[in-house]
Amino acid sequence: MSVPDESEKGIPEVAGPDPRPRRPRLALPPGSVDCHAHVFGPYDRFPLTLPRSYSPPAASLDDYRAMLTTMGFDRGVLVQPSVHGTDNRAMVEALHADPKRLRGVAVVDPDIDEAGLDALAAAGVRGVRINVLFAGGTELSATEMLAARIAPRGWHVQLLVDVGTMPDFAVRFGAFPCPVVVDHMGHVGPGKAATAPGFRGLLSLMEAGRAWVKLSGAYRVTEAGPPFADVAAVARDLIAANPARCVFATDWPHPAIRWDMPNDGDLVDLLADWEPDEARRRAILVDNPQRLYGFED
Repeated sequence: MSVPDESEKGIPEVAGPDPRPRRPRLALPPGSVDCHAHVFGPYDRFPLTLPRSYSPPAASLDDYRAMLTTMGFDRGVLVQPSVHGTDNRAMVEALHADPKRLRGVAVVDPDIDEAGLDALAAAGVRGVRINVLFAGGTELSATEMLAARIAPRGWHVQLLVDVGTMPDFAVRFGAFPCPVVVDHMGHVGPGKAATAPGFRGLLSLMEAGRAWVKLSGAYRVTEAGPPFADVAAVARDLIAANPARCVFATDWPHPAIRWDMPNDGDLVDLLADWEPDEARRRAILVDNPQRLYGFED
């Protein structure tokens, strides 16, 4: 595995993506956006941070763009991963390399100055990520302060949280000054979603147009494992709440998952089962992310 030699013990090395992604059976409409992916390294220039929860192999922009082309995506959104902490340089370099095709979501220190936010905006960043599930993220306690600072920029706050553990989710985030985007379907398994107050709160905020969700990370939500058929119930509940507040993503290169590495073509094909209506799929793949991330026609 291509990770730097380190003296830290107990940090697991994780697998890279399937190097042979197959074209999905689902034909994606022109302008489709993959709304969540990461680049890692190269580690001689962009080292991993401490603390962190895992050590991934390097994942390059060229490899990501090759996957996009195979799947049929025209655009992508790079999200700062926890293993790079608040050092956004790898992501920003990738954004500068393909400014028309890519947008970004950064992880920042709560005391970042306005010049730092300006530089991220110029690179194509359109939101900040709060990650409480993996070491290396920004604390949840910083969310309100960051939201107030980025709201004038038209940015959003992206939350990597388990809404099943947040019964007050709708109360806490219902009056935010900027849009709230929830990663990976809220990280709530099919057996808990129906009764979890936090998940019901997410649905209520979506219905009111005050929250967005990423239809992604089926392998993070499943309780049954591959081929992740049990996740369809969760995805359909989210789409039914408000299809105009849903976006789709691969979560490439799929770091730190408990199952065998899936093929991206199989993951994209899940959307056809979650949403059989072509017009709604187009909104999820094209129209909604265009609004959320500010892609130009």
